[in-house]
Amino acid sequence: MKLKAIIVDDENHSRETLKNLLTEFCPDVEVLVAVSSVEEAITSISGLKPDVVFLDIELQTGTGFDILDRLENIDFQVVFTTAFEQYAIKAVKFSSLDYLLKPIDLEELQKAVEKAKKAKDKDSYNQQLETLIFNLKQQQPHLNKICLSTSEGFEFLNVDDILYCKAEGSYTTFKLKNNVSHLVSKHLKEYENLLTDQSFMRVHNGYLINLKEVKKYIKSDGGYILMNNDDTVSISRNKKDDFFEAMQQISK
Repeated sequence: MKLKAIIVDDENHSRETLKNLLTEFCPDVEVLVAVSSVEEAITSISGLKPDVVFLDIELQTGTGFDILDRLENIDFQVVFTTAFEQYAIKAVKFSSLDYLLKPIDLEELQKAVEKAKKAKDKDSYNQQLETLIFNLKQQQPHLNKICLSTSEGFEFLNVDDILYCKAEGSYTTFKLKNNVSHLVSKHLKEYENLLTDQSFMRVHNGYLINLKEVKKYIKSDGGYILMNNDDTVSISRNKKDDFFEAMQQISK
């Protein structure tokens, strides 16, 4: 059974390129239509009921997020496309949703198609989209919610509830204020890139901490950080000056 797809992009070249890639290299996808505006997209999606929508973030008539916000029901997968690493893409990553950077890489496209084919849990997916829309409506650059993909499903967390993130090899453990922990199969570096603008700091190879949740710095034993839940966190020698400076900024 083929996935029915709609392409939404305001650049003719981009629409045709993506359509050709899907037609030639993704035999399980049938492109129903390729449109260029917010209104065309809403009409096509509502009428044709696609399984997946390849949605450009920036359109001349609005944004891809405007389209999602105006649809009554979202019962399809979304793969965002964009030419820029921008604030909106950070929000997409916070929601654990798929996106493709232009020019679109064929391997990444095929991975996105396979993921769309296997998608089953519509309730969790809708929560991911709701998290995305919620974050985009907040004042930039602060993003309030993050979606974590765990072995059990998806966890939707308030960013401010995270005490710290700890590296566990190729995994990351999130420690929360309520003493609950979540293990996620992504490297700590990925979350460092996402959370640094949200008052988080990588203070050690193994730790990314919420600076707002620091209780004190202890000088003994080479120096370490005590968090508000009394967990101790190591700090690298070359990170100490940056940490003290960051804490001064937080306390202002």
